[in-house]
Amino acid sequence: MNDQHPALERKLGAFHLWGIAVGLVISGEYFGWSYGWATAGTLGFLIATCFVSIMYTAFIFSFTELTCAIPHAGGPFAYAERALGRFGGTLTGLATLVEFIFAPPAIALAIGAYLNVQFPEIPPKLAATGAYLIFMTLNIVGVHIAATFELFITIAAIIELLVFMAVVAPSFSWDNFIHMGWGAAPHFGWQAIEGIFAAIPFAIWFFLAIEGVAMAAEETRNPKRAIPVAYCAGVLTLVALAFGVMIFAGASGDWTSLANLNDPLPEAMKRVVGQHSPWLSMLVWLGLFGLVASLHGIIMGFARQIFALARARILPGFLGKLHGRFHTPHRATLAGGIIGIIAIYADSFVSIQGQSLTAILVTLSVFGALTMYGASMISLFVLRKREPGLPRSYKTPAYPVLPIIAMMGALVSFIAVAYYNFTLFIGYALILLLATIYSTARGRRNETDTPLSAD
Repeated sequence: MNDQHPALERKLGAFHLWGIAVGLVISGEYFGWSYGWATAGTLGFLIATCFVSIMYTAFIFSFTELTCAIPHAGGPFAYAERALGRFGGTLTGLATLVEFIFAPPAIALAIGAYLNVQFPEIPPKLAATGAYLIFMTLNIVGVHIAATFELFITIAAIIELLVFMAVVAPSFSWDNFIHMGWGAAPHFGWQAIEGIFAAIPFAIWFFLAIEGVAMAAEETRNPKRAIPVAYCAGVLTLVALAFGVMIFAGASGDWTSLANLNDPLPEAMKRVVGQHSPWLSMLVWLGLFGLVASLHGIIMGFARQIFALARARILPGFLGKLHGRFHTPHRATLAGGIIGIIAIYADSFVSIQGQSLTAILVTLSVFGALTMYGASMISLFVLRKREPGLPRSYKTPAYPVLPIIAMMGALVSFIAVAYYNFTLFIGYALILLLATIYSTARGRRNETDTPLSAD
């Protein structure tokens, strides 16, 4: 194999990509989102979720055009570099890397906490580390095996969410959902609006990382056909699940008792079917599948992003090598995993403004994602104008309305998250800018004739 032109194997179809799209995100339906209730109440968070759902749907229906036109493992990095130059591409690629590097430790810690409840003798951080090692290994041994596993556990997680909604349905009451619906605000007004903006990061958690499918484009048999099907079906699946889970959980009883929990679904089911119901046991056990699907899928994503950035000489070149037997980016997988495991053990002594490391990691991931969303939509506009002849097997419907909605939604969301996490925003912005300047200069010094677009 020529190390200068490493080639990923094309083995994935539309069904695999749909599984990756939903699996990357589905842990967000199981935990994290309910903190939005504590911030904005059920009605306020419902509005925040509607806003974010519109933003993500518009974004995915627009982003798919870029993924089909430029099927590249670097995803947003490749689109932005082609449209905005080396600096814009590097900034977008590093922002994407922030999103995909810092989300997995938060999910792994949730897995560790879950297993600790079931098996108190297993330390949560040890369990989180074990989860990392298992799924790093699975990703290294082959993309088809990894994607098939992702598809299986994603389907299991979806079935479990549908079972949850069916089991709590007999206790469904809109009166429960709208009771104290604006949270701490007595009625809809400025205080309620402020709560809605503060709840946006928790609504984003319903959808964060779906764009990771773009990083599997070079491993897809027919990306021009498979990617639009997977992306569009994936985002619609997630929108339906997000609203279904949130509404059924909130309408099943006193939603305030779920608002500050990491496991709102088992608690909601418990008050309907009782502590010892077999339905509850099934939810508790299979609920782990949602966490596993997201951890495993995002590991696939960060490995491809590191690989692509290293191949472009933005990151050290040795990270852009493929395994000789499995043809997977093993060094990139290991590098991202090491960072994640370090983050897991830093949880005990890292805090910013009273936030736990888990909350910090989630917020950093959101910053990275929103930066990338805005840059990708700008790239779409630039490429439409600059390269009208670029082959586009899929074109954004209702252009330019949808990309404008996505871009403005990302901007509003970014401002809201930065306002409520200003110290973290300053750190994120400074580090990203300095890293972009350094990496851009480094990339130019080491520039090679390696092509950006995969054949």
